Amino acid sequence: MMLLVATFLAASTVHASPPTPSPNSYTSALHMALMFFNAQRSGKLSDHNHVSWRGDSCLTDGKPSASGFLTSDLVGGYYDAGNAIKFNFPASFAMTMLSWSVIEYNAKYKAAEELAHIKDVIKWGTDYFLKTFNNSADTIDRIVSQVGLGNMDGGKDTTPNDIYCWMRPEDIDYTRPVTECQACSDLAAEMAASLAAASIVFKDNRAYSKKLVHGAKTLFKFSRDSRGRYSSGSSYAALFYNSTSYWDEYVWASTWLYFATGNSSYLQLATTPALAKHATFSQAPNQYWPNHGVLSWDNKLVGAQVLLTRLRLFLNPGCTHTKQL
Repeated sequence: MMLLVATFLAASTVHASPPTPSPNSYTSALHMALMFFNAQRSGKLSDHNHVSWRGDSCLTDGKPSASGFLTSDLVGGYYDAGNAIKFNFPASFAMTMLSWSVIEYNAKYKAAEELAHIKDVIKWGTDYFLKTFNNSADTIDRIVSQVGLGNMDGGKDTTPNDIYCWMRPEDIDYTRPVTECQACSDLAAEMAASLAAASIVFKDNRAYSKKLVHGAKTLFKFSRDSRGRYSSGSSYAALFYNSTSYWDEYVWASTWLYFATGNSSYLQLATTPALAKHATFSQAPNQYWPNHGVLSWDNKLVGAQVLLTRLRLFLNPGCTHTKQL
């Protein structure tokens, strides 16, 4: 659901300067779509969250931290859907897409008086991602991939979890397990993409943008150093958000890092023929890859292709090509 809303937001801002908005216009729809993210927030909510039926929730996420665990503070982020699990893989893709929409159509959001709103939505996500790994380090050996647990056995296992116990997040009083991974190239690269894209959105906040870039670099290095699919080591991740490959995330993340840093080594990696071959850029849809042309949390091929096309045609993201529409 979160990803569908993110995709809608990107599409709804494409149109050239519209007439004065009415209650049934894209402006109203845009506001309501963004409010979905306000409703999905976990943690200590601000006074301007504007969802009257939501309150503070899961304020002990990450606590108590078992010996050897990465962190004891995992408060914040977004719930996945009707359940209260926090999955970093689809959530980071959603934040990347939201950031992309702001980069492309900043003026449209401003005209709709939603720019501050969507930037707040993005920052709520990136602030949380920065908690899920050692963001001050240059090299890391693990990241948090998930908070909360769920099963699909129809309630046979009565241990409290976020699928079996359908309740308001505000009422959750059981300990929510934390899942970490040490070989999760796809997840780390997608998180790197989300932080890199957000660093462009927040370029007016130099300190925060710099922090995001550093985190993106650290995550991407980890994704390259410790190869593996994040869902291969977790039956729960495979059940809900299985990842089929990490090569598309490599192209996607390195392209975003090039946009965020200007470092040509990222562009060289993104355009390496061998990497494209692994990411199946050159292959037509087939029985093994039926969704080859569909952009999703599991397949960033199309998104990476568009980003690279923009590089060649417009030299930089956020050009004013929409004025010609």
